Amino acid sequence: MKRLGIAIILSIFSLTAAGQNLLITNATVHTGFDEAVIKSADILIRNGTIVTIDDSITVNGQTPILDAAGRHVTGALFAGATVSGISEVEAVREAVDSEYNALFTDIMHPEFDVRTAFNPHSSVIPITRIEGFSYSLLSATRGDRSITGQGGLVRFDGGYDSFEGKTVVFVEVSGHAARTVGGSRAVHWMLLQQAFSERQRNAELDLLTPIGQKTLQDVSRNGIFVFSANRASDIMQVLAFAAQHAIDVVIHGGREAWLVADALAQTDTPVMLNALDNLPSDFDSLGARLDNAALLHQAGVSIMFSSGETHNARKVRQLAGSAVANGLPLEAAIAALTTTPAQVFSGRPRGIKKGSLGDLVIWSGDPVEVTTLAEQVVMGGRLDPMVSRQTKLRDRYGTTTPTLPRAYVKP
Repeated sequence: MKRLGIAIILSIFSLTAAGQNLLITNATVHTGFDEAVIKSADILIRNGTIVTIDDSITVNGQTPILDAAGRHVTGALFAGATVSGISEVEAVREAVDSEYNALFTDIMHPEFDVRTAFNPHSSVIPITRIEGFSYSLLSATRGDRSITGQGGLVRFDGGYDSFEGKTVVFVEVSGHAARTVGGSRAVHWMLLQQAFSERQRNAELDLLTPIGQKTLQDVSRNGIFVFSANRASDIMQVLAFAAQHAIDVVIHGGREAWLVADALAQTDTPVMLNALDNLPSDFDSLGARLDNAALLHQAGVSIMFSSGETHNARKVRQLAGSAVANGLPLEAAIAALTTTPAQVFSGRPRGIKKGSLGDLVIWSGDPVEVTTLAEQVVMGGRLDPMVSRQTKLRDRYGTTTPTLPRAYVKP
């Protein structure tokens, strides 16, 4: 197959700078909107936004042209719920900012906002970006409380102000949460009910701080609550809780979500799942199965993928591929990887259509095939240099004739 070609190359500036113009020609386009694949299409990006998709676009001599040579092109992908930029090395406590422990342990802290600790220069971010992923749900992970904190969508553009969409508060309702809060799911739900009753103005505060109270008030009106739940009965309890308190919720995990797919569809509740979870790894997931994503899609549930991993977030594509192998239509998988998360969390428009953000990926083959590579990532019309700490190490030490000095010489 032909190599990618640039007709005109302008200097590649910081990905956080204003969007650039770019014309991608001869692409096999997956829009991310459950539409048929568009073959031999051209995509024009101006000022970082897609303005035209057609079969023959002409531009002036100042616009860079990238020939996709028939390759598959998608919107840049969603990496799922991660701690990218707030967890550099998990074994080093001072490099982990994604959770709190033993912090006024009788009190819940929805005001704990991991976005304030985000480091856009984390080495994890370019490692993930060059694999085709441009954004993630920055998450507060398990601590010692049911409400673990807040986060939101973050774009991997290297900027200090790369957050978008609604504020998200994370809540644990799995068996793990029950063990850390009183040893019973009943205690867990009792405390959550108490915390939400303290949202009311002038309420006496026992489980919340005044700032935590305001956080729950604000997110209840304008944000989203992501509940980690796998057992079907826990998911149904989340839906009842959401209806009682008039809040928008997303299910994260959902290993048994297929059992309650109709209820999820009726309440328009999205599910963010790992499509490789098919084993009864605990008593919360006895009903796990490989066609979970396909069954949810058939029922009309909006789905997204999340591996639960940060340093190997690229595996999210493998989840989508497994879902397709087990009955999920390919274009539905592309939507779950690109457009659906932005829609669910009210982020900037993704996918390939007029008005969407010019974050795209040119692939070496089928986008959800595990052996396919991201050959070129485009961020807002700018070509990503496709360099990470790992590629630098490869280039320095992975050749017999390195151009850079070696740190040591093998005996």
